[in-house]
Amino acid sequence: MPCRFRCSKGQVRFLLMLHSKFKQEGSFSMKTGKINTRQLAIDAMLAAMVAVLGYVSIDTGAVKFTFESLPILIGALLFGPVDGMLIGGVGTLIYQILRYGVSATTLLWMAPYILCGALVGLYAKKRGFTLNRAQILTVVILNEILITILNTGVIYLDSKLYGYYYPALIYGNLALRFVVCILKAAAFGLILPALLKQIRKAIAS
Repeated sequence: MPCRFRCSKGQVRFLLMLHSKFKQEGSFSMKTGKINTRQLAIDAMLAAMVAVLGYVSIDTGAVKFTFESLPILIGALLFGPVDGMLIGGVGTLIYQILRYGVSATTLLWMAPYILCGALVGLYAKKRGFTLNRAQILTVVILNEILITILNTGVIYLDSKLYGYYYPALIYGNLALRFVVCILKAAAFGLILPALLKQIRKAIAS
């Protein structure tokens, strides 16, 4: 996949809008202002994990083996949609800049993970942040399927724009993408309940 280096004013405006929204709405607090400060630190740590996991992923161009959505899921399930969007947006932006530079399609590559944080966070908030194992597994599987579909669309648009499109790139590995997606979602769904429980205990202490 070729590197992409052009910057868009629209992308800068989008990130400023996201930051402004965060400042206006704040973030979900489980107890006190002290928790909020700790929560922001957790958000920053999770965003850094997204960037690192994305950077060290195995990307063949057609199939990407990565765990970068896991920190986004953790943040969204713990704190809600605003934190989930920020973790997904900031983490994938850093990863994209480090690995590819900034281009006309940077926001498109970020969008699936921002949407992931928003939708999972909204669902968790609606459930009062008390999801059982089956609910976590369901939302994670649906989320990973959505990310796979959106990323496939972004691969198509990016390949058309930068001139590396060929049909097998999109359709030849589609089944493998979904196999990877389901296996990864199942693994996330199994480890997240215990992981979230431990993180909540650490935050509350």
